[in-house]
Parts: sequence; structure tokens; C-alpha cells
Amino acid sequence: QLQASGGGLVQAGGSLRLSCVASERTNAIAWFRQAPGKEREFVAAIRWIGGSTYYADSVKGRITISRDNAKNTGYLQMNNLKPEDTAVYYCAGSNTVITSTIRLARSYYYWGQGTQVTVSS
Repeated sequence: QLQASGGGLVQAGGSLRLSCVASERTNAIAWFRQAPGKEREFVAAIRWIGGSTYYADSVKGRITISRDNAKNTGYLQMNNLKPEDTAVYYCAGSNTVITSTIRLARSYYYWGQGTQVTVSS
């Protein structure tokens, strides 16, 4: 359903762009991340229709979520990366998510396989 890619190893201050290809469009697509020993946390979300975006406070100004409706692909552009951004990044989709719960992992029932992002200091 969802195929994530684009992770890798980058030095602090560098950039990466993650991609998430969806086999079919959902109401919204989101990115979550999970670092070793930590819970999965919300990063950003975007609605396919209208393009409204939502961000975690910790990434505002450094990370931009976008989508290409024609390609059914969501993107996560990450700039000025920090070592604390190191995690496995997952894309997720939902047909029923509402704004009040768009930052919650339990709102999504389609998940990609995850892509590793490692930021060295």
C-alpha cells in the first residue's frame, strides 16, 4: 500500500528527501519516526485534497511535507538535520483521519515499511 524510500546517512546540517508512494490515494498521509528505545512520534502530515499541513513543533522550519497528486507520492524534505533526527521514518495513510487526531499514530491504518535516517555529528 505504501512504499517509503530515501533514507540514508548524512552529516549534521545536511539534507534528505524521503518519498512515500501510495498504491491508492487516502485522505491524508503522514510521517512518523521511531528512534531506538523511544516511542513512535509524529513528524508531519498533509491532506491529499487541499494540501493542509501539520508539523511537530520539533521539526517546524526544518522539515517540509508535500505531495504530488499525479504520482500518488508524498515527500518529506528534511533540512539542517540534527543527530536527534536519527530514527526509522515511517509513512502512514488514512481515509478517515480528522484534524484533531491527525498527529496520532492510531489514526492511521496503512503503514509503509520504514526507512532509516542516520545523522552523524
